Amino acid sequence: MKLLKVLILLLVCPIYAQQGGMWIPSLLKGMNETEMKSLGMKMSVSDIYDVNSSSLKDAVPHFNGGCTSEVISPQGLLLTNHHCGYGQIQSHSSVENDYLADGFWAKSLQEELPNKNLVVTFIVKIEDVTTQVLQGVLDTDTEANKQLKIEKNIAKTTLSFPKEAWEENKIKSFYEGNQYILFVTETFKDVRLVGAPPSSIGKFGSDTDNWVWPRHTGDFSLFRIYADKNNRPADYAADNVPYKPKHYLPISLDGIQEDDFTLVFGYPGTTQEYLPSFAIDQILKELNPAKIEIRDASLKVTNEFMRKDAAIKIQYASKYAGIANYWKKWIGESQGLEKSNAVSIKKDFEKDFVQRVAKNNKQEAYGAILPEFEKLYKEITPYAVSRDYFMEVVLRNTELLTAGFKLYQLEQAYLSKGEQSFNDRRAPFIEAQENFYKNFNKNVDQKVFEAIVALYSQKAPQAYLPNELKQIDVQKLSQSIYKDSKLSSYDGLKELLKGDAKEVFKKLNKDKGYIFTKALARNYFDNIAPKYDALNLEIAALQRQFMKAQLELYPDARIFPDANSTLRVTYGKVNGYAPKDAITYDAVTYLDGIMEKYVPNDYEFDVPQKLIDLYKAKDYGPYAENGKLPVNFIGTNHTTGGNSGSPAIDAHGNLIGLNFDRVWEGTMSDIYYDPAICRNIMVDVRYILFVIDKYAGAKHLIEEMTLVHPKKK
Repeated sequence: MKLLKVLILLLVCPIYAQQGGMWIPSLLKGMNETEMKSLGMKMSVSDIYDVNSSSLKDAVPHFNGGCTSEVISPQGLLLTNHHCGYGQIQSHSSVENDYLADGFWAKSLQEELPNKNLVVTFIVKIEDVTTQVLQGVLDTDTEANKQLKIEKNIAKTTLSFPKEAWEENKIKSFYEGNQYILFVTETFKDVRLVGAPPSSIGKFGSDTDNWVWPRHTGDFSLFRIYADKNNRPADYAADNVPYKPKHYLPISLDGIQEDDFTLVFGYPGTTQEYLPSFAIDQILKELNPAKIEIRDASLKVTNEFMRKDAAIKIQYASKYAGIANYWKKWIGESQGLEKSNAVSIKKDFEKDFVQRVAKNNKQEAYGAILPEFEKLYKEITPYAVSRDYFMEVVLRNTELLTAGFKLYQLEQAYLSKGEQSFNDRRAPFIEAQENFYKNFNKNVDQKVFEAIVALYSQKAPQAYLPNELKQIDVQKLSQSIYKDSKLSSYDGLKELLKGDAKEVFKKLNKDKGYIFTKALARNYFDNIAPKYDALNLEIAALQRQFMKAQLELYPDARIFPDANSTLRVTYGKVNGYAPKDAITYDAVTYLDGIMEKYVPNDYEFDVPQKLIDLYKAKDYGPYAENGKLPVNFIGTNHTTGGNSGSPAIDAHGNLIGLNFDRVWEGTMSDIYYDPAICRNIMVDVRYILFVIDKYAGAKHLIEEMTLVHPKKK
């Protein structure tokens, strides 16, 4: 038995060791290619990224700066998550014509709906420019001088690197500023809504199932990219034509099995994989608990209103989902970090790090890093917590305060740059706020204000609390503000902004909502931000040194750069997992599970009658497997926010699924990836095709796609 355990360990550990990581697609030659091949990949790395020929990168654009998408037809048909397109679906919805509730399917190109300010961005080329960016930067420079030189070099390199007139150059920092990479991009600005299932399919399970496995969500929507007659980016115009992509993804009808190779391609937002133990301890004990409590209170209030009023449900659907998403993520993250003993594991690594520093005679360069980290994190904690209270209450959860803060920024621009600066900003600002107030409800926001301003007053570090939050009657304050402040309506806002600059700011500074917001903002910028920013700059410089030391002292380690919203590859396998003792999860869910969860008229678990009818008739078309319709599956791909909408690609380069979430036990993968429990969740592409074909009857969209059978070759 002992020998058997050893053999199992030897078999399992190498497989786990080959997974995890978010890799730059232009740098896959060598170790990554070998690992991917060992996991079953049949493509070459040039099939994934190639500058001179079409490759997978040409089919995977960044969707509106926050999600990923993929081109799935030669006519620019674009697939992404339902929650990524949610804002656009919501903007076209009304109580009379509710696309969130009923779904939307354009029957022709003419019926596809334009979306203001929606863009998708393709990567044309990736180039390492570290030498150019770090030119003239000396170790003896102060941190501020280093950053000034780097910014100057970035600006120079960005301007001088060759590109086409319609393309852009963007430079991003990697490995905490130890590497810099330039991306040549092209951005398409005419992207139209083509199709979306009803929320009862696209958001099935809603908040209860969010970040949870087993999952049964059809989280997808369809858009189309339009271009000018030369197939180049153009603003919306009626005579634009469907974009002809350099590459689009064929779609596999053969499905997936346990241990199948999976590659997820996309734009992961932010990870912090190389934090010291002190930082993780701070997240667990201080930052996450505060943010979770604030959002919990905000969500409870909003949810109560949404359940009672259909109009409010539409107004707040997208905002509620956005707030709930990270609320639940932080809860799972904290639980995962605790369960995996991440702090202890980091401390063990730090002990080894100290030994390696000594062994390599690097005490002078790296010996003070960990003691300095400990000191700085202890010092920054009250400022970091105070900062999170301000951000969560003023900027993210209370809309009147958010509007007030934007006006505070306008006033600061006026004071520093003069009346012309204010006049230039006023009209665009007023126009931008129209949509904000369209989805604003005074009664909802007042109750949210009461709930979370009370928490701010009671729970934030008292030493850095503004006087306006000390010993206050929050209910009395809210009644006064929401009764009298003109920030509680769009008409009121426009009235405040009438007149010359002096008149405007005279009115603003008599408005109760603005006065309160300004007091919180001034306290933040006077008493919290300067110290936080100074300490954070020191931590960032130390983190760069820590990263440099790891790259130097661990030359054979699999060290990938943290996510920063740039195009990455993560590879793994279809795998179930065992999150707790005596609990084992399979890798695939089926339509049967939707019917098991179905609760008529429930906010989260209702389903359309047509889906029930198709299930009862087992009318699945060519998309079933052994008489059952697959819905979702999980894999070991290392994903994060920004990977929403990423294609899940098989060993041959075909689309097999659509990434949309992670399992709750593994949400700590932004900080610590554990291959035993970290799983990403994907919609099986066969369920997507089934919904488009059999449920929506949009067979014309299926006919655009290239459906293949790679396993039958």
